[in-house]
Amino acid sequence: MFLYYLRISMHSMKRNPLLSGLMIVAIALGIGVSMTTITVYYLMSADPIPQKSSQLFAVQLDSWGINHPFDRDRPERAPHQLTYRDATALVAAKKAKHQVAMFESTLIVEPEKDKPYLSMLRVTSSDFFPMFQVPFLYGAGWTANDDERASQVVVLSKETNEKLFGGENSVGRRLRMGAKEFVVSGVMDTWNPTPRFYDVINGGFNEVADMMIPLSLTEPMELKSAGSDWGWKAESINSFKDWLNSESAWMQFWVELEDSMAVDDYKNFLDAYVTEQKELGRFERPLNNHLQSVMQWMAHNQVVREDNKVLVGLSVLFLLVCVLSAVALLLTHFLGKSEEVALRRALGANRLSIFGQHLVEVSLTGVIGGALGVLFALGGLQAIKYLYSGQGFDHLVQLDIFLVLFAAVLAWLASLLAGFYPSWKLCQESPAGFLKTQ
Repeated sequence: MFLYYLRISMHSMKRNPLLSGLMIVAIALGIGVSMTTITVYYLMSADPIPQKSSQLFAVQLDSWGINHPFDRDRPERAPHQLTYRDATALVAAKKAKHQVAMFESTLIVEPEKDKPYLSMLRVTSSDFFPMFQVPFLYGAGWTANDDERASQVVVLSKETNEKLFGGENSVGRRLRMGAKEFVVSGVMDTWNPTPRFYDVINGGFNEVADMMIPLSLTEPMELKSAGSDWGWKAESINSFKDWLNSESAWMQFWVELEDSMAVDDYKNFLDAYVTEQKELGRFERPLNNHLQSVMQWMAHNQVVREDNKVLVGLSVLFLLVCVLSAVALLLTHFLGKSEEVALRRALGANRLSIFGQHLVEVSLTGVIGGALGVLFALGGLQAIKYLYSGQGFDHLVQLDIFLVLFAAVLAWLASLLAGFYPSWKLCQESPAGFLKTQ
């Protein structure tokens, strides 16, 4: 019976190509616009590391002055980042399963054959790789001993390895950076968590750094932060060491805690650490330490802004407008078939079969409109990619299989919603009046 209804539906659409085309375009436009905004919102708000997000915590310590809250409008909020002295002290304490301190910096890379160039790098500790489950194409991250010895080792991104070593296994190869020679310990495989949860402060949708080196190289190489740097008081900074010992906050700090007991223990440790620092004349404000899980951290920093949610809402409203337009077109199309339906009713077809036949027709319209809508969405995403080229949004403008299936279901539901009333209306028409006129 379904195949019979399908053949009738295709014949009906061929007889009225203009109306059928307009209905398909109406559905396609609604799907295209709504899926463009939904895709971006979905990728921006997704859990970037679902297998561990409940065990990873961003650490906040309120090291600001008593009369200088970090956020004057919301004084209960602690700074987003830590000072160098606090971050390195917490790393050295080793009170969590894994602990990572890090910041962004730059170095001049001197390839053997090509011209030197400025490269972005992440300066971090060895726990970064197991903690964030970084995949490796070759080799591995450096060790805790490398951290302690301030070894000149480097981990390269896959793209940087292709640029410098032609994509070959470069583990053990030497690379000159910042007038020093580094040894490649590993090459990361494709890894680009979205959002970049571990450093949303300096760009939640930026790509992973070109390379990574040990945090212990910060002082001997005088590596400066290329990211955000906040302070609350005037300090005399006459040397690089003065800056490291200052109250300027520019380090991101994360810990891995396996259960609620570990979380409570680490909170107690932070309180004890801050209390100890208070005795040294620091941390003037009341205890205000925080542990934020991955999803809490992204919400805290408004990685997904309110205007993105508004755009999704507006696009859904646009889809509803398209559905209403399709309703009007379907009413015109179906009521034009009243005489044909009257004849079928006179020959014994009941209302349910007539209703089912026309729902099959609107479903076919939805499937075609959905397919065209996916193409429109791809075009919209490519337009976003072009407009925001180089701003870290490239990985937010792609449809995965889940989103394609969602678009197909959404188109089908939209077509059923549009076709329900016209189909019902057509079934209520009495055949007698039409048959008398024949």
